[in-house]
Amino acid sequence: MHERLVTSAQLRAGRALLGLSQAELAGCTCLSVPTIERAEADGDLGASEAAMAAIRVALEDQGVIFLDADGGQGPGVRLRYSGPPDEGLRPDQLTSDNDI
Repeated sequence: MHERLVTSAQLRAGRALLGLSQAELAGCTCLSVPTIERAEADGDLGASEAAMAAIRVALEDQGVIFLDADGGQGPGVRLRYSGPPDEGLRPDQLTSDNDI
């Protein structure tokens, strides 16, 4: 399956949302810091498609969601919602009234 490409700005923003340094992201992806720098740089000397995909997967695994440009808006990023888990009812709260 071919994933859509992400922009260098999206990679920078995703890393910033997670509070990761370039060195930490390099460690997560098994890539070098210069490769991370090239992937995040605007211009012609970007990283390979494989390196970009590895960075994308690493950021997604940590909760970054890459947003397509839609409705005339540019592409973006956000963090996956990670609210409190729904733990349901405790055994002492179970009654015939809340039995479904």
